[in-house]
Amino acid sequence: MKGEPVIQQARRLRQAWDVEFTARPEEVGVLRRLVRRRLAHWGLHELVDTAQLCVSELVSNVVTHVGLGTPSSLAVSLNGTHLRIEVHDPDARALPTLVAADIDAEGGRGMALVEALADRWGVQLREDRKVTWCELATGPASPAGRGDDPSVTRAEALLDMYATLRPPVCSYDREPGRVSRLVAEESVIDVITDFLRWLQAHGCDADEVLDRAQSRCEAALAGSER
Repeated sequence: MKGEPVIQQARRLRQAWDVEFTARPEEVGVLRRLVRRRLAHWGLHELVDTAQLCVSELVSNVVTHVGLGTPSSLAVSLNGTHLRIEVHDPDARALPTLVAADIDAEGGRGMALVEALADRWGVQLREDRKVTWCELATGPASPAGRGDDPSVTRAEALLDMYATLRPPVCSYDREPGRVSRLVAEESVIDVITDFLRWLQAHGCDADEVLDRAQSRCEAALAGSER
């Protein structure tokens, strides 16, 4: 609104947001995309990857430990200098716990991952539900848009979709900026591995394909530097 102080404008544009969902594996990808759009709208681009991972783990925790088909809700808000993510479910008995799981284990890493990524997390028991929450420190807002290389844009879209199918397995560093890079690198390795296996399964020469891909990448880089 005209004449409105900048701080008040920011608060009005970043009003708390929530959505109801049914606890099913396919809902994880939908919620991740909704959170990405919401944080982009709020200008919190630097938190998207970490927030999406936390949402994946909190929602998957409901699916696994509370039950398939459980009516639940996701709430995202700003709490001072922190982004707060909450998942509400009706079962106050199934409390999330930290489990010491091997890094290659298929399960048991959920809340340990949230513990590693978030600045703080916890559980609130209310009369009719349980609220599992975590908070991420907010930093300076990223620019709203940038002129991306189309290849990079396609790769980011593929990695985002791939993460909803198979959450990446890697170690996490709490140092600012490291989490997103480590997660992305591990996802890239997984994608390349799966494509190599696809090529082998269809009788293709994987080395030749990799050489051709490398040549195209070098040609594209050379063209962009002109």
